[in-house]
Amino acid sequence: MAPHRFREQFEQMQRALPGVPLAMGPDDSAEFIYEKGVVIARDGEEALAVEDAVRAHFTETEGLIPENVRRAGPRTNRSGITRIQVGDPAEGGREGDFAVAGALRAMRTAEGRAGRRLISRNHVVHIAPVNCCPGDEPLPAQQDPHPNPALTPTPYDAGTAVHVLVIDNGLVSDYRSYPPLARVEGDLHEAETDEDGLLRLYIGHGTFIAGLIAAVAPNTHITVRNTLSDVGAMLESQLGDELFRAVDEGGWPDILSLSAGTSNGRTDELLGLENFMRELNEQGTLLVAAAGNNGNATPFWPAAYAGRPDFAGAVLSVGALRSDGEFGACFSNHGPWVNVFAPGERVTSALTGFDSPVPYVYQHSTYDTCRFGFSYGCTCTHPGHAGLLSEDHETSVSKPDQVMFEGLAQWSGTSFATPVVAGMVAAHMTATGERDPRAAARQLLELNTELAEVRGGHVPALLPGSWRPVPVVSPVIAV
Repeated sequence: MAPHRFREQFEQMQRALPGVPLAMGPDDSAEFIYEKGVVIARDGEEALAVEDAVRAHFTETEGLIPENVRRAGPRTNRSGITRIQVGDPAEGGREGDFAVAGALRAMRTAEGRAGRRLISRNHVVHIAPVNCCPGDEPLPAQQDPHPNPALTPTPYDAGTAVHVLVIDNGLVSDYRSYPPLARVEGDLHEAETDEDGLLRLYIGHGTFIAGLIAAVAPNTHITVRNTLSDVGAMLESQLGDELFRAVDEGGWPDILSLSAGTSNGRTDELLGLENFMRELNEQGTLLVAAAGNNGNATPFWPAAYAGRPDFAGAVLSVGALRSDGEFGACFSNHGPWVNVFAPGERVTSALTGFDSPVPYVYQHSTYDTCRFGFSYGCTCTHPGHAGLLSEDHETSVSKPDQVMFEGLAQWSGTSFATPVVAGMVAAHMTATGERDPRAAARQLLELNTELAEVRGGHVPALLPGSWRPVPVVSPVIAV
């Protein structure tokens, strides 16, 4: 049967957030994931007004229960968000939430008068997804035992090193066995393998990202935080506080690399990140953010802040090119809010298994044809494998494929195009002496002459000098 990545990943996120009932949205479609029975609003008088308005609407609407409307736990001071329970999370299924939809409708008129959003679902933010996961699962790199991009021969100088903060899912325990990561600091994964000794889903994501930055820009001080632990998922209402905590611990970096986000069914930002993004704008940090892997033009936050004039200099949103660098990867989001595209298909970097090989069982089966309608041998189809979550292996003749990781791996997604661009900005700062990361990003784009074709249009493409284009695989044509 055909895999259904969104539903497969939904189950993994629900497992990772066991005390938080989740629903798919918006309403009867599967575009994003959010907390069931709960909405969020800004703290203070605004939250009180929302609570009163929703309760009044529920009183007048059949099927909605006003007694369910109440504050849900303590407010989060730094992110400025209040959770408001509007329904019983135990009621109904996972596809949509009648109470949350009713609460959103209750505020439409007030939002129209205010000219801004007053209420929101509490979305799940996760490592830049294609239906809630990276562009594919990693492949061992035995056939290409060298990183791509290759290591740039730039010396490290502690006095001029650019500070890059990676907000992701942490580092593997043997990461220092890979020499380019010897100076990297950060949080280790709490549990890398399951009870059978198999590498858990998406472990190594943060390590892979750090390896790409270190390859493109060796003169960097890289810190990787395990903010998005487990499968890389967190509620919007919590993420703002966690981002503040990360910068409080290490200071505001020159560059913040974030390969995570979510769409929200709208063209305005996430309420839960509003305070953090406002402070980031004032601090001078450059946020380099993944555009997401849903293969569409729907704004993906926080990368889509790059399309807002008041944040245009503070955020650089990054889409992914396929392995030859000439066209956009099938999975990459696109649109006017995406600033630049960079290699993001089958790039090679550090994963795990440096000290001893680590086994991994694929979770998602590949497709017979590209799910986004492309005709080259993309990550949807090649190389083919059967995944544990995609099929009923008790009745199927196929078994999930298992591989061994021994250090480097190939992986795809805007998750990995993002650190390539973060590294290129850092490298430009080192080469020119520019200390302002936003000015460096602007200069880099102004000097760039490379273009790629994405969905019929030509877009800026940043290609590191140490990156090697790889010919795309021709599709297999049935005879």
